[in-house]
Amino acid sequence: MSGAPRLQGVLSPVVTPFGANGAPSPARLLDHCRWLLSQDVRLAVFGTNSEGNSLSLVEKRQLLDHLAAGGIPGQRLMPGTGTCAIPETVELTRHAVQLGCAGVLVLPPFYYKGTGDEGLFAYFARVIEEVADARLRVYLYHIPPVAQVGIGPALIERLLKAYPGVVAGIKDSSGDASNTELLLREFQPAGFDVFAGNETLLLSTLRGGGAGCITATGNVNPAAIAQLYRSWQAPDADAQQAQLDAVRAAFQAFPIIAAMKWALARATGDASWAQVRPPLVALAPDQAQALAQRLDALGFAMPRTEALAAA
Repeated sequence: MSGAPRLQGVLSPVVTPFGANGAPSPARLLDHCRWLLSQDVRLAVFGTNSEGNSLSLVEKRQLLDHLAAGGIPGQRLMPGTGTCAIPETVELTRHAVQLGCAGVLVLPPFYYKGTGDEGLFAYFARVIEEVADARLRVYLYHIPPVAQVGIGPALIERLLKAYPGVVAGIKDSSGDASNTELLLREFQPAGFDVFAGNETLLLSTLRGGGAGCITATGNVNPAAIAQLYRSWQAPDADAQQAQLDAVRAAFQAFPIIAAMKWALARATGDASWAQVRPPLVALAPDQAQALAQRLDALGFAMPRTEALAAA
């Protein structure tokens, strides 16, 4: 795996479908992952918008196993494996590596605040050393608006020196374009891959030498986002970015996980796609109507394969 190509391009934190009993639906997750791959989007399962922190360790292992058994290539997978508990992070990370996943996206331990870089370094070091596998590629997950624990340049520099080749990149979900620019300037020349946290910064990230983006709305607008990644040097790149921004704004005007799941339910005709796991709640009827009006005004419709729509 050490000689395999690194993940690049557009990745989606794949939304997790639930059944009537509230349990994850492995078959429908597999169908959705296959569709995303057909749209040239890679898979960051168990991310924020996958409701990853609402899934148990056992559920995540079982879902990963189902994807692997269903033929999803490990080289297209970057599962989120970071938890606040080192043993759980180690177990899920090790399992992902053994299944051939190209990398893992690791949150900082976010419950205890104010531990500083020393505590965060100790956490990441323990995980890397306990997994102890040369195939491991760690992508740091910087999302301070949610985690309230950030991953700054000094910590990145220390981790790169301690674990060269293992610490492979970062998802910057700070929402701060200047932070993404700093990361690109300071670390991208050394082969540290910087992914924007959503597609609104995709074009600027690519122009700065970045690897792509890991974005929620890759679940519902994958082809258009992937098209910009492939054609970012084209004359119409800014116009493409503007259109992506408009679609993103429509979804982001509502609780975005519930909004995307509603869109999947509408596109597939499968109402169960709208289910979320508490404490999240599904869109109310008036919210769904307002989202539909926004999307219709943009001329937006999800392209869905017949096989997935029937799944």
